[in-house]
Amino acid sequence: MPDKVLVADDEEKIARMVASYLEASGFQPLLAFDGKAALSLFKEHAPICLILDVNMPGADGLDVAREVRRTSSVPIIFLTARADETDRILGLELGADDYIAKPFCPRELVARVRAVLRRSPGGTLSGVSDQGPSLLKLGGVELDIKKRRASVAGREVSLTAIQFDILVQLMKEPGRVWTRLEILERAVGARYEGYERTIDAHIKNIRKAIGDDSEDPKFIGTMRGVGYRFLESRDEA
Repeated sequence: MPDKVLVADDEEKIARMVASYLEASGFQPLLAFDGKAALSLFKEHAPICLILDVNMPGADGLDVAREVRRTSSVPIIFLTARADETDRILGLELGADDYIAKPFCPRELVARVRAVLRRSPGGTLSGVSDQGPSLLKLGGVELDIKKRRASVAGREVSLTAIQFDILVQLMKEPGRVWTRLEILERAVGARYEGYERTIDAHIKNIRKAIGDDSEDPKFIGTMRGVGYRFLESRDEA
């Protein structure tokens, strides 16, 4: 049975074009033309990935993502208008894994789907190397890389695939300062136009999940104008 991918876009021509490329690539597309239908299909079929247009009438892609993230860390890719930088950042802050600007190449979108699925539980890391320890533990944060589970002080926390990969990257070399571009290329596995700035949104979500404070950090320190590092000890904040 092919893996199911949900495509939600009120422009039926675009949705059906994306569906045809997904089908040709071995996926089973589920089509929705508004947010309400998208949520219904998500609950009924449990797709392995969601492709959501941000600007749909009624319940838009952001609304759908908010609802989905209440119960699931399934990969989400947003389709956005090229000028909607605010929507891109908001989408990532809601827990989206990626975005692609309209107009877009359908083959690139399918490649993005495959990339986020490789980073998902049960997949293969695309950007973070499999070499090294399978268990990372530092300052109360513990990552089981093989099982892709994260916990803080023994409490399991929920991270999306890309958030998990970024945290692995930072924890593997505590104290090292990573630029946003380095985080992007290592964790995401590619360089996309305008994407470097969105690393900040992913870091914000990671901090929220692990109970960190950007003003008084215990785990992730900010090097202003440069990037981020995982702190070796509390007094480095």
